[in-house]
Formats: sequence, C-alpha cells, structure tokens
Amino acid sequence: MDRTREQLLDEFLVASARTGDRKAFDLLARRWGRKLLAHAWRLTGDVDLAREAAQDGWIEIVRGLGRLRDERAFPAWAYQIVSRRCARRIGRLRRDRDLAAAASAEPVFDTAPPDAADPGDEARLRTALAALPEAQRAAVGLFYLEDMSVAEAAIALNVPAGTVKTRLMHARRTLRAVLEGDV
Repeated sequence: MDRTREQLLDEFLVASARTGDRKAFDLLARRWGRKLLAHAWRLTGDVDLAREAAQDGWIEIVRGLGRLRDERAFPAWAYQIVSRRCARRIGRLRRDRDLAAAASAEPVFDTAPPDAADPGDEARLRTALAALPEAQRAAVGLFYLEDMSVAEAAIALNVPAGTVKTRLMHARRTLRAVLEGDV
C-alpha cells in the first residue's frame, strides 16, 4: 500500500517526537488534536465530555509515545486511547447521573464543503448521523470521515473487524432509509 505524504509526515513526526523533539510533538498534536476531539465527540455526544476525554487521551499519548514501536500504528493507537478514555468518562458519568440527560443536547459541527449542493440534504444527513447509536456513529466517523480501514477502526474502537463491518452496515441502512424518506 502506498502511503500518502500526510501519512509519511505523521510517521516522521511520531518518530521525531518519540526521540524528544518538542517541535515535532507540537506539530503532531496540532495535526491530530481536532481529529481525536471529533472522535471523542462521536463517542460521547457531548462537547465538554469529549474535550476532557481527548485531553486525558493526549496525556496518555505523551506518556506512551516512547513505547510505540511502529510509527504507522500511531493513528489507530491514538484513536484507541481516546476511545478508552471516552469509555471511562462515560462509565463515571453513568454512575453519577443519567446518561440520557447528559447527552440530550448534541452540537452540530459544520463539516460541509463550501460547494454543497443542497443544504436540506446536508441537514438531513447531519441529523441522521447524530441519531445513530454511539457505536455506529464512531465507526462511520473513523471509516468515512477519517479514512481509516476497517482493521484500523477495529483497533481504534477495540472491537473485532467484523463488529466494525456490522456497525457500518447497520449505519448505512439507517442513513439510506432516512435520506430516501422511508423514516
């Protein structure tokens, strides 16, 4: 598989950061901060909770980067760390209060390309994505929005690849029904 310039740059930054290059780590954090935050939001459905989980994830990434031996594994490894941090935060939240009340107000991030054809379709798609169960929303986000393979998404979500495929299948079915007006 040919790696893109972006992937090669990330691999270089990981290798440099692992050796203590602070500038490389800062650039790596800038490149991956929003992606990991978006992933945390997809898992939690709450902006504040996502920020806390992503921040906790970065602390763990900083501490564990020296033990990461394959620079190409950084994306899946980082997503997996943030996924675990989200699960821990949600577990604590469930013990403290009802999760449904905490996730009632889901923000909508503006991810539309500037030349979007029909704003109505975009709004329906956003609404349909937000209505997906957390596990399906996370799988869709990693696979379609972050261009991860099924195997990488499985590592990031800490589930078997077959589970990711099943979540994607159910999510596509639901989204198709909503967008075609069957729901």
